[in-house]
Amino acid sequence: MKERDFARVQERLDGVSRREFMKFCTVMAASLGLPLADASRLAAAVTSPRRPPVIWLSGQACTGCTESLLRPTHPTLEHLILDLISLDYNETLNAGAGHQAEAALQASIKENYGKFILVIEGAIPVKDGGVYCMIGGRPFAEIVKETAAKAAAVVAIGSCASWGGVAAAAPNPTGATGAPEFLKGTTVVTIPGCPPNAYNFLSTVIHFLTFGKLPALDDKARPRFAYGRLIHENCERRPHFDAGRFAVKFGDEGHRKGYCLYKLGCKGPMTYANCPAILFSDAGSGSWPVGTGHPCFGCTEAGVGFTIPLHTQADLRHVTPSAGHPPITEPRGSGASVGAAALLGAVAGAVVGGGAMVLKGLEKKDAAAKKDEE
Repeated sequence: MKERDFARVQERLDGVSRREFMKFCTVMAASLGLPLADASRLAAAVTSPRRPPVIWLSGQACTGCTESLLRPTHPTLEHLILDLISLDYNETLNAGAGHQAEAALQASIKENYGKFILVIEGAIPVKDGGVYCMIGGRPFAEIVKETAAKAAAVVAIGSCASWGGVAAAAPNPTGATGAPEFLKGTTVVTIPGCPPNAYNFLSTVIHFLTFGKLPALDDKARPRFAYGRLIHENCERRPHFDAGRFAVKFGDEGHRKGYCLYKLGCKGPMTYANCPAILFSDAGSGSWPVGTGHPCFGCTEAGVGFTIPLHTQADLRHVTPSAGHPPITEPRGSGASVGAAALLGAVAGAVVGGGAMVLKGLEKKDAAAKKDEE
């Protein structure tokens, strides 16, 4: 990393120190699943004076994805992103308007043919020739198809662009479609979420700048570093789930104590995302919906968010809840603790998480005892 390049970035990042910047790059490397030694390569890419042009097209969307990009502040993320890229066109942030904005779009495409990153925000309506979303007198679908053919990489940001999102919810009168389905045959990186976490977008862009290729993707073209694990696996309420402690309704004792929200319809057990690991929005020390007491509604998953009713219990893909759960409060004089009730429930029926391990241990001890008797 050249000193003069870092000085330029330092000025844009409100005087952030070199130590803080390198720490940021090290954390970024770790989040991408890269060796920590690659932090220096990330730093070099971030401080490079070469900025890839980005064209950001917005279709059926609420602009929440753009808004989320400008909200985080660690380390002044919106400055870092705007320093990393040359945002040549974004309908929400354009300085110009009308013919002037459209002329800037065409000029950027012509000048950077095959070199720019296309970001698509919002669903693409295809019914009736795409008349339900028009920009500059042209269907949005036509603009997307024409621009994608000339881009170096295509990124669908947000659930609407990734798989249709709320715009594609039944009965979907406009034929709203996600970019991957619309651009079949083209690799479209999807960064779903409503809105998505801006750090996942930033990490994807940095990876592309550093290595000249996209990060490893899953079968839905989502970056594995961000969408490789179920929310349920890393949720801070998971121990309560394993112990059979659930909030049954908003405001009850279990809800106030921070118990598992599964019975309130939390879709964490069927949703892949890194929300509990990196939190969201940098609000204070950071937070996320489940952390504030609201069930996850699965916004990063097609067929879950905006599809399954909010309070419908999730389909458990890797674990099965016990047939009997311990009560939230212990009956007076019962002499049975919550932990004992959980163990009894595990022995009586199907087991979950820690209960399963306890039962397994008991079975081993019984087998050993029988063997000694023989």
